[in-house]
Amino acid sequence: MKTSLGVNIDHVATLRQARRGTSPDPVAAAAIAELAGARQITIHLREDRRHIQERDLRLIRQTVQTELNLEMAANAEIVQIAFDVRPDTSTLVPERREELTTEGGLDVVGQQDALKKVVRELTEAEIRVSLFIAPDIDQIRASHRIGAPRIELHTGRYADAETKSEREAELNRIVDAAKLARKLGMSVAAGHGLDYVNVQAVARIDEIDELNIGHSIVSRAVFVGLDRAIRDMRDLIERA
Repeated sequence: MKTSLGVNIDHVATLRQARRGTSPDPVAAAAIAELAGARQITIHLREDRRHIQERDLRLIRQTVQTELNLEMAANAEIVQIAFDVRPDTSTLVPERREELTTEGGLDVVGQQDALKKVVRELTEAEIRVSLFIAPDIDQIRASHRIGAPRIELHTGRYADAETKSEREAELNRIVDAAKLARKLGMSVAAGHGLDYVNVQAVARIDEIDELNIGHSIVSRAVFVGLDRAIRDMRDLIERA
């Protein structure tokens, strides 16, 4: 299965919000990303609006030519915005106001009733739902039970592994999780902490059809430009 690249442009908005100005514009970044070959634009509208703003979401929805993936907490306010804007995919993620970035996956096992309701509502609105979860067997089975058609595996522990043995163990967890999800009929994406050094091992996993990558691409773009940074990442994924 060919693995596509979804580009998360949240950190373009983070740079803009440092001065509360208008530049750099994540809407322009989304257009450049698509021209560079991104098959999906991912943005996270957080409750505290620390980077992406509703204006960004609405303009990107109007201008994106591929697909729009909205990362979002499963709360009533953001769910209503999703109903209004209609992203192609809503990826439900955990969210804490004090965290620097999304620190882990959803606890689907412990929140089955609440998440099942949101999955059903978004699905009835014809929005594809994905759950951002750890590569954990119990979480995958719970995601399947509540009717999620898609999961995104949190690759942070793999990306942060400090030794070769730890990295291999985490990669094996991802492989096993992806295989189980596909066996249960769910499609599989992955992301978090993936960069130009560690991405290829994950891209080689047959069951994963998409990688969502943001921070490493935007960081590289500071030095080489966004178009080049995305094309370099695409090249690594395709050669994997």
